[in-house]
Amino acid sequence: MRIVSVVGARPNFVKIGPLIREMRQHAVITPVLVHTGQHYGEAMSQQFFAELDIPAADHNLEVGSGSHAIQTAEVMRRLEPLLISARPDVVLVVGDVNSTLGAALTAVKLGISVVHVEAGLRSFDRAMPEEINRVLTDAISDLLFITEVGARRNLIREGIAPRKIHFVGNVMADALLASRPRWRTSSIVDRLGLAGTPFAVLTLHRPANVDDPRVFGDLLGALREIGRHIPIVFPVHPRVTSRLASEATAPGSGRGLICRPPLGYLDFVALMSRARLVLTDSGGIQEETTMLGVPCLTLRDTTERPVTVTHGTNRVIGTCAKTIVSEALHTLEHPPRPVAPPPLWDGGAARRIVQILLAERLARRARAPESMAPAPALSGSGA
Repeated sequence: MRIVSVVGARPNFVKIGPLIREMRQHAVITPVLVHTGQHYGEAMSQQFFAELDIPAADHNLEVGSGSHAIQTAEVMRRLEPLLISARPDVVLVVGDVNSTLGAALTAVKLGISVVHVEAGLRSFDRAMPEEINRVLTDAISDLLFITEVGARRNLIREGIAPRKIHFVGNVMADALLASRPRWRTSSIVDRLGLAGTPFAVLTLHRPANVDDPRVFGDLLGALREIGRHIPIVFPVHPRVTSRLASEATAPGSGRGLICRPPLGYLDFVALMSRARLVLTDSGGIQEETTMLGVPCLTLRDTTERPVTVTHGTNRVIGTCAKTIVSEALHTLEHPPRPVAPPPLWDGGAARRIVQILLAERLARRARAPESMAPAPALSGSGA
């Protein structure tokens, strides 16, 4: 069983590691890893591969940066000849980035079964490019692996057959739990001069938050106000760097934003795990803080991960500067009590996914011997 897994960005890298490791436990599976190069550079790519024990990609498409249309089109153009040559049984995609959609479209047009890990998540905000990627990828996938039970309702509402949907848990939790001994020993807090000092962590990268100068300016004003009460460590996404030239403060100042280049996975999880508060517009960080039991304020009006609100410590508070300040100060004074992680966020998601893929392969072989015409696309064996 040849499985081509396609990744392109940091959130994908976190989730593919446990899957590749599990696939390699089965002699009948030949895993092939394709890195589209949507995220590149040391901090955005190579360091994540090394820290998460992900083997070097078998192929790197080197797509690079560009608009949504350019990235998606380049993934399709460069991936198609590779899939024609490799002739995989399955193309597996993760998450909701442009590489996810580009790979799924390429595979389905070649008649290759598409498997979507982290399916069914919805913000119901079509202005988010990721929402478009999610909806379209799910619509053309043959197997859909979901992280929370609400995702099943979303998919069935959109006409997806229940037999295609499998609730397996979250491979993000697999990665976080497997790497815990290493991120717990990180020295990042000492290196930032924050040992023994309460601090917050911030990430921002959504176009709606950082591309509009007025919105971004209002957010920075709110963050500066919060920074009067607690230092905020801000690993800056490359697309935001030019907007922050005047915002950096010394790490030992104890005030304001502590702006730093992007961190590796182990350092960043360690930093979040010891923070009093995390402010973010990232979906993945909402999940990680839920696992870590750290208070999280999501600087958006919607979330595609509602389980982080109902089963975690996350609250979605919007982008109003006054609200951000008041909610942050309230959370610092009255932190929520950590609760148990959501169902099946237990470190076993990758194992469940691979078991289902193997069962589907056996079912296909029983229905259509290899001597016959090519088998139809995969379908689920049960919800």
